[in-house]
Amino acid sequence: MPRYSLLAVLCLLSVPLLAERPLWTSSRVVGSPEPPSPYMVERAFPHLVLEEPTVITTAPGSDRFFVGLRYGQIVSFPNRADVSGAELFLDTNVNVPVNARDARTGGPARRQMVGIAFHPDYERNGYLYTFTTETWPPPRRSRVSRFTRSNTDPTKADPATELIVLEFPSDGHNGGTIKFGPDGYLYVGTGDGGGQYDPNNTGQFLGDLLASILRIDVNGTHSVKPYRIPPDNPFIREPGVLPEIWAYGFRQPWKMSFDRKTGDLWVGEVGQDLWESIYRIEKGGNYGWSVSEGPQMFRPDKERGPTPILKPVAAHSHAEARSITGGFVYRGSRLPELEGAYIYADWETGKIWALRYDGTKVTWQQELDDTELDVVDFAEDRKGELYLMTHYDGRLYRLAKRPKGPDSDGYKRFPKLLSQTGLFASTRDHKPAPGLIPYEVNAQLWSDGADKLRYIAIPGDGKMEYVSEKRWNFPVGSVLVKTFILEGKRLETRLLTLQPSAATREKWAGYVYVWNDEQTDAELIGKDSLERTYKLTGGGEQTWQFPSRTDCMVCHNEKAGFVLGVNGWQMNRDGQIEKLASHGLFTKALPAHIPSLPDPYDPKSGTLDERARSYLHGNCAHCHQQGAGGNADIRLLYNMRLDETKTVDLDPFHGPMGVPGAKLLAPGDPGRSVLLLRTATRTHGKMPHIGTLKVDDQAVALLRDWIASLKQGTP
Repeated sequence: MPRYSLLAVLCLLSVPLLAERPLWTSSRVVGSPEPPSPYMVERAFPHLVLEEPTVITTAPGSDRFFVGLRYGQIVSFPNRADVSGAELFLDTNVNVPVNARDARTGGPARRQMVGIAFHPDYERNGYLYTFTTETWPPPRRSRVSRFTRSNTDPTKADPATELIVLEFPSDGHNGGTIKFGPDGYLYVGTGDGGGQYDPNNTGQFLGDLLASILRIDVNGTHSVKPYRIPPDNPFIREPGVLPEIWAYGFRQPWKMSFDRKTGDLWVGEVGQDLWESIYRIEKGGNYGWSVSEGPQMFRPDKERGPTPILKPVAAHSHAEARSITGGFVYRGSRLPELEGAYIYADWETGKIWALRYDGTKVTWQQELDDTELDVVDFAEDRKGELYLMTHYDGRLYRLAKRPKGPDSDGYKRFPKLLSQTGLFASTRDHKPAPGLIPYEVNAQLWSDGADKLRYIAIPGDGKMEYVSEKRWNFPVGSVLVKTFILEGKRLETRLLTLQPSAATREKWAGYVYVWNDEQTDAELIGKDSLERTYKLTGGGEQTWQFPSRTDCMVCHNEKAGFVLGVNGWQMNRDGQIEKLASHGLFTKALPAHIPSLPDPYDPKSGTLDERARSYLHGNCAHCHQQGAGGNADIRLLYNMRLDETKTVDLDPFHGPMGVPGAKLLAPGDPGRSVLLLRTATRTHGKMPHIGTLKVDDQAVALLRDWIASLKQGTP
């Protein structure tokens, strides 16, 4: 099929950019169709920024927070609103050789901190426990260690005192939360230790320490272990079962906590294909993976463990959540109406929820706020007040009641029909309102063969700020419009809108309008995704997937700059940027040189390498870059050297797709390259993982030729 449809080209040429720039003043895209959330987040320590934190906790007898940083350090700071910095408490990397390399990523071999727990008697014995992932020496593994407070400096722990308590192989889905229970025993949450689909078949296997909640007595002794097994552990007398196991059937338990009032143990479980789950843990409980994923059967024919599979207390589909972070049952006093509610969040979508559970069923559940925060952990202070910590911006927040504004019912006026948005002079004719600017991109996202018409809507005399070739900033009230057309029939129009937000000053949000059969108007769909099947003119049918609002923002995420198509790389074509500048649409003069992406489908636009890298940028890099949500540790931005992408000759993080010896990218060998295999499938493991139901055959051929052209040992 041609790269751009005749319709798109004619539309672009027929609306000149613009002799005197007509102003777009007809916008009715204001606010959100959702009622205001009952709560909002606010900075708890406005002057404090941490470096990629992963875990936060407190120590008995202390009013300080202790934070584990991604690469093996623990820092601490006082619980004081004006705190501006944190002090080093422990560096666990002191014994890792400086030149040691991680065999899987090729980067430095650094211990990664995922769990911290202070002994209940820390004030007396000075013991703290860490959960780290170890990459040196190989193989990769998980480790629980005990460290002791320094004899010479009680504000620090002594790295030389490390005692390894537990260690076991694990190369992905490490879990990592550790907590002391009210019974004084140490609980350790472990993942299935691998990539997708439980590759080690350990979810229901009780002969290793993976995919489990472990329970050990670190105060006891054993002839060969620095702990003993509590006598009431559920499988202590089961043949072939490791007695440390308290509960099992977990994929990736990410953060657990004990209710300080009832002693109940709560866990957030990160799902794979469809569900994110919350569990209240029972002794000997089987939580299903990988026979089930949350409330749904996943691989029902697999062998099961010795106890029945238990359902989650709550489950969120991937229409609204993608990577759950377990929280706490709130026992503070600042928000008395939430007392006794379990509060938790989602890493990728930023949503925060609360629920109440009576022991048999959920009696109340509510979304508290919809944020843009990558919530990596929660913490309680000594008074039971709750804090949320983000990973990539390294900040701490707390919940506050949202004040009732003068227009709290404004959501009712959000346009339910496309014709009510003020974006089109004629919706029936798809004629844009004065001031809307048509544009095209260099490397468009594959959309199952559909053509697209795109417009920029800048309110009034607003201007864009050119930040870099990757990112432009937009004035509040801006709307980006994209209509999808299949065989001449308009299917949907998506809006990406920038609106004020009390917490972050402004917030991007995506909305989908589905066109009626008469092609006269389009109707706003709800928060969830939906599918419809259309008959094709040449015979047959095609199913089309309309994204949920969460789906929109998974791709249009903060680290990708929210806006994916309106930037220098994508817009530098056919004089588009110069036309925008000539009509005063930028806040300042533009750079003399702006790089551009080649058209992946046009052999004349660039070399094979350039076009393949451009395709990966346009279709993959919005998630696969630092902090953007892609949970494989790869980087696919166009301007990175290939050896910086963390793909070449490296083992796939999420499994080999059934191919022996598979690598993420095997130079010269497309058949062993998972990057290609994922692009070529629309079943399990497909990439892109949302927004497409058909394989892009041209892209598959492009990537196959590119990988085949790479020489082994490619840098």
